[in-house]
Amino acid sequence: MAPMTETVVGVGGATAGFDGGTDMVLNIGPQHPSTHGVLRLRLVLDGERITRAEPVVGYMHRGAEKLFEARDYRQIIVLANRHDWLSAFSNELGVVLAVERMLGMEVPERAVWLRTLLAELNRVLNHLMFLGSYPLELGGLTPIFYAFTERETFQTVMEEVSGGRMHYMFNRVGGLKDELPAGWTGRARGAVAAVRAGLPRLDDLVLGNEVFRARTRGVGVLTPEAVHAYGVSGPIARASGVDFDLRRDEPYLAYGDLAGVLRVPTRTAGDCLARFEVLLDQTRNALDLADACLDRLAELPPGPVNQRLPKVLKAPEGATYAWTENPLGLNGYYLVSKGEKTPYRLKLRSASFNNIQALGALLPGTLVADMVAVLGSFFFVVGDIDK
Repeated sequence: MAPMTETVVGVGGATAGFDGGTDMVLNIGPQHPSTHGVLRLRLVLDGERITRAEPVVGYMHRGAEKLFEARDYRQIIVLANRHDWLSAFSNELGVVLAVERMLGMEVPERAVWLRTLLAELNRVLNHLMFLGSYPLELGGLTPIFYAFTERETFQTVMEEVSGGRMHYMFNRVGGLKDELPAGWTGRARGAVAAVRAGLPRLDDLVLGNEVFRARTRGVGVLTPEAVHAYGVSGPIARASGVDFDLRRDEPYLAYGDLAGVLRVPTRTAGDCLARFEVLLDQTRNALDLADACLDRLAELPPGPVNQRLPKVLKAPEGATYAWTENPLGLNGYYLVSKGEKTPYRLKLRSASFNNIQALGALLPGTLVADMVAVLGSFFFVVGDIDK
């Protein structure tokens, strides 16, 4: 048999002249509305079926890791909270935890519980974006309006406490920037209750829709073996039956005291539907965790939310690794210090970078029509891939 040849076209490219001995190479991107940013997929097609898939990344690369080396330990927080713009508070948190570990610094108890509360509110904000945008990619317009209604409720309380709408800049080495505004915990509790009351609308509208279920059930099945091979983490891994969550398995912040509230939802199907279901279950549990944190904060006596720092903050010489269970999966921060006021090296292990690599193993064999359903169910932010 004669070897197959390849003909490259872009989205919408003409297919005149194709015959049985020609594979079509289809470029999705690098700018495409279904990819949560500037991602390129290079697909090799046999008819309407994908035979090879290569995620091509780097179109949004900002060189954040190199910039870490030119900023002091107070300034690197502003770089850290932007790569996954839906998880800004969690991104800041990982960096300051790494620096505090290098310094051997103890954070006030009140700051620990506040960080845990704000991390869970940030988790809900992240998940609501995908719970609304994923049905949109499959043709369902209404869910995103409901999701943004609930997001606005939390955005209001997050903006009130931090001053930032997306990039909060509220973490500091040694604690948090400021004490809470007067009456904020009551308003936060009301926001949690309002979002909890609104979630059934998304559940009924999306999971109760037979078209959505037909487009997602049995589509894009990710095996546990592929999860381990590619280092996939977060809700995508748990939807494939890989039951691992740092908050439970290696507790940090106040999660060790929340073992009775923390639930780790899993599924075994590993398909697009399972990934959406896990994300919805995690949102409900994050609301429960937020309520538990608010209860604990009400019991704590007044106290500081940060430590006094020297004018010039220098970490001792050495290296450490801190990792957190971010909304999209495991984020790791490998910090190397030479005893200066800037990091010698700060390597970022972001969840989306590992997760998206699994598309190369997952997409072959699927139809082009299912590609958008699979891609959207991976719940990634391209800035988190490219850093």
